[in-house]
Amino acid sequence: MDAIFKGVFDNELIQTISVQDFLLCLGVSLVLGLIMAAAYMFKNEHTKSFLVTLALLPAVVCVVIMMVNGNIGAGVAVAGAFSLVRFRSAPGSAKEIVTIFLAMGAGLIAGMGYLGFAALFTVIMCVMFLIYNAVAGNARSEAVNKTIKITIPEDLDYTGAFDDIFAEYTKKNELVKVKTTNMGSMFRLTYNVTLRDATKEKEMIDHIRERNGNLEIMVSKQENRVAEL
Repeated sequence: MDAIFKGVFDNELIQTISVQDFLLCLGVSLVLGLIMAAAYMFKNEHTKSFLVTLALLPAVVCVVIMMVNGNIGAGVAVAGAFSLVRFRSAPGSAKEIVTIFLAMGAGLIAGMGYLGFAALFTVIMCVMFLIYNAVAGNARSEAVNKTIKITIPEDLDYTGAFDDIFAEYTKKNELVKVKTTNMGSMFRLTYNVTLRDATKEKEMIDHIRERNGNLEIMVSKQENRVAEL
C-alpha cells in the first residue's frame, strides 16, 4: 500500500511519510479548520467563500509542510510559489487577516507532526478570539455607528445646517463628503455619526426631512470605517 504513495525520487536516504501518518495529520488539520471556521461564524459577518477558505487552509499548509519534509530546496521553491499568490478579492479586515494567520499556524504545526500542540494552539486561540469578540461588542457598535447621506437644494447652506439635530441625536458627527448631484442643482452630504440611541433613528430622519425639503435621505452602516489594522 505504501509503495503506491512513494515518491519517484525517494531513496533509502530520504525518510518517507506513511499513509497512516499522512491521513492522521490531514484529518486533524481539517478538524482544526472547522473549529476555527465555527469560531469565526460566532457573531461575525461572513461569506461562504471565506469560511470554506478558513476551514481548508490548515489542511493545505499541513500537506505542503509534510511534502517539504526537511528538503531545503523544496522549501525555498514553496516559499517562492506562495510569494506569487495574490488575492484578487476586496481587502479583508484585521479580524479576517488574523484568522487566516491562525489557520496557517495550525496547519504549519500539524504538518510538522506536533498534533497535540496544534490542537492546543487552536483551542486556546479560538477561546481567546471568542472572548475578545464578545468584549468588543461589535453588534452594538454597528447599530449606533451610521453613515447618513442627505440631499439638499443648492440654495441651502450646508455649513452647520444640521448641527442642532445631530447635537440632539448623536454623540459625535462628522461631514466627510460633499458632492453635487442632479446636474449641479443639489448637494449630497455624507456624514459619519454615532447615535445616542439607535431606537430614535427614525425620529432623527423625520427632523432632517423637515430641514432638507423632504429630499432623499439614506442611512447605512458606517462606510468610512477607521483603518482596522
